[in-house]
Amino acid sequence: MTDTNRQKILDAIDKNRDKAIEFLRDMVRIPSVTGDEAAIQKFLNNYLSKIGLKVDMWETDWEELKKHPGYRPVDRGYEGRPNIVATLKGTGGGKSLLLNGHTDVIPVGDGAGWSDDPWSAQIKDGRIYGRGSCDMKSGVASHILAVEFLKELGLTPKGDVLINIVIDEEVSGHGTLDTVARGYKADAGISGETSDLAVQPACIGRIWFEIEIQGKPAGIQQRYLGVSAIELGYKIVKAVQELEDHRVATVRHPLYPKPLDSLPCIIGSFQAGNYPSAFPATALLKGSIGTVPSEDHEGVKQSLVDQIARVAAADPWMKDHPPKVRFVGYDAQASEIPRDHSIVQTVSRTYTEITGKQPEISGRQGAADTRFLNLYADTPTVIFGPGSTAVMHSDDEYVSIEDYITAIKVMALSIYDWCNTAK
Repeated sequence: MTDTNRQKILDAIDKNRDKAIEFLRDMVRIPSVTGDEAAIQKFLNNYLSKIGLKVDMWETDWEELKKHPGYRPVDRGYEGRPNIVATLKGTGGGKSLLLNGHTDVIPVGDGAGWSDDPWSAQIKDGRIYGRGSCDMKSGVASHILAVEFLKELGLTPKGDVLINIVIDEEVSGHGTLDTVARGYKADAGISGETSDLAVQPACIGRIWFEIEIQGKPAGIQQRYLGVSAIELGYKIVKAVQELEDHRVATVRHPLYPKPLDSLPCIIGSFQAGNYPSAFPATALLKGSIGTVPSEDHEGVKQSLVDQIARVAAADPWMKDHPPKVRFVGYDAQASEIPRDHSIVQTVSRTYTEITGKQPEISGRQGAADTRFLNLYADTPTVIFGPGSTAVMHSDDEYVSIEDYITAIKVMALSIYDWCNTAK
């Protein structure tokens, strides 16, 4: 690619800055809480078709997906919740690239903690506010616009570009898993997940669990004859904290230099008893564990089971009435590709070209759908997106407009460089 063409790409993005901003605002204004993604997917299907891409939009066959080894149990199916792959067919001879992102977002409740309507897409202080602006509609928009601007300039690359837009990421990641099951793959991938424009070859894993505790029932007048599940629960909370302390002290990974940030192992919910004037004989604790790449995922689960068993064995009641540990809900493996992989180098190089700075190379402090692309699709995938992991899922969620525009530029040059490289 000549220097003249590189500048044409950057100039086109600057010229279309207002269009890019309004496109993202249009996306944010469409509520798309997990389970209700139909409207945003229809909007993007129409947009992608309009700009001349070949669009495959389909609904996941839930029963068929259950047969895949990457499947995790969920409570609802996928009728009316389509996935998308839009393809820009290359001219031939170049490497292919898959751009992955999700449009589902977490709930906003009644919006009480927000300064404005969560779907307003308000602009203030150089930021676009609204649920999904950060996580991760800005990443999805950067993929779409990068491809659109290249196409408009007549700079279609040699290799195919696949824009993969999925649902259900916040609950299971099954949208990406079904993309893989449908047969989509590429020579490399870029996930637009939140990264603060850091180049991230890795993501942590996340394991949800629950612990059921059975105390000894008693009447409230003779409560001294019972065993309180609340008191037992406090012992289990302490046991889980001790497991976190051990993991933080012993688990190491070069992309995660602060283990305390990367390895949360906490009880996030403690429910006990069922009536103000009744003795609390039962408790249900729910929590999660963070893992880093190279850890034995099932081994980490077993370490929790063993820790609870050790604590229970030392308790006069729980030794004969041990808590029940179950792994339910979100279950995502940590994943990584080599730091020196060529797709990591491509994104890093274009970032430096555009910003004049060396990128931060780090591991994402959150799970990501890259695990499915890396493990099942032979599509080594790096994470690079304009949103901040520290801001995602928060009230008054936002994305920096400058970061968003930078991400479009990095995506456009990365696509062109990667897809014009011969296989």
